[in-house]
Amino acid sequence: MTDINTSSPVKSASRVPSPGAPVTPIWDIIELLFFAYRDFVGDPDEVLSKLGFGRAHHRVLHFVNRNPGMKVAELLDILRITKQSLGRVLKQLIDQGYVLQREGASDRRQRLLYVTPKGEALALKMALLQTERISRAFGELGPGAHESARRFLAAMIDDENRGGVLKLMARADHLQKRE
Repeated sequence: MTDINTSSPVKSASRVPSPGAPVTPIWDIIELLFFAYRDFVGDPDEVLSKLGFGRAHHRVLHFVNRNPGMKVAELLDILRITKQSLGRVLKQLIDQGYVLQREGASDRRQRLLYVTPKGEALALKMALLQTERISRAFGELGPGAHESARRFLAAMIDDENRGGVLKLMARADHLQKRE
């Protein structure tokens, strides 16, 4: 594996291909994203494995915790997994007391999802582990790191999905501020 030299400046201008020019993979960023993701989810993975859960459980708990009353259909759209896969994960979370499923007030066919206090505690525990890792990284980068990271990650989302993701995040932030 190659060493990562953080003291040398990144030549980002040379990485932006001109129209028609051959594209060269940005190996360092690709690999750093793989390793960063591995470690970012690794902390919660340890907590989840003790409960017999995996990453799909984590994602479900995260989004249901941030969006109480979320419809199953909305969660399917966010996670982009099959109904069968989500059904299996939800059944485990419901059976073990982490998530509640209720029918909609105006449409009883709707299935609305809520975390229980137990589910909220687990979601918070995992979010705090990830927040520690993010905060350490921001501390190394200095002022403006949070906003730069936020802009970079938002720019990584496909254009046609970015607005919906940012709207979902804003709605979740608003809901949590009300509590």
